[in-house]
Amino acid sequence: MYAFLLSTAVIFVAELGDKSQLMAMTFASRYRARDVLIGITVATAIVHLFSVALGAWVGDAFADYQGAISIVAGIAFLIFAAWTLRGDELTEEEANKARTASGAAILAVGVAFFLAELGDKTMLATITLATQEGWLGTWIGSTLGMVAADALAIAVGAVLGRKLPEKVIKYGAAALFAIFGALLIAEGLGWF
Repeated sequence: MYAFLLSTAVIFVAELGDKSQLMAMTFASRYRARDVLIGITVATAIVHLFSVALGAWVGDAFADYQGAISIVAGIAFLIFAAWTLRGDELTEEEANKARTASGAAILAVGVAFFLAELGDKTMLATITLATQEGWLGTWIGSTLGMVAADALAIAVGAVLGRKLPEKVIKYGAAALFAIFGALLIAEGLGWF
């Protein structure tokens, strides 16, 4: 349960202001929100299952070095904080692809999200979490966190018709990543 709750919160925060949210809003302007959410959910579940498998393998393979893994994970979260501050933008080309995707909506959204998430910070954060937490809770939680953040973007975009308060989200998400990173490093050093 802890892995589920932690990964839901961390990935939700990681997804705020990410280009995947912008893609979700763009797709929602073309397709039904339900189809967009189904495509996002399927793509995210597949990417995060791979991420969790990789993270669990690393965690098991280096179980004797759990302190070092915590420190590396903490450093990774500090990097995610900096990445979040740098920001993520949807290029005009990516926006056009989202607007003009052909084929079934669920397939178009799913393929686009699958490709966009490969190597993204949410994928890397999921791998990092899975090195220390249970794979099933991490997988379900990370998938739920991402889908919830993207659903929020779709809803807010549809209701308000404008962008989320970008600076507040960016700084808040970066601060939370930095806090998680500092806590992991402190844990790895045996400070608590």
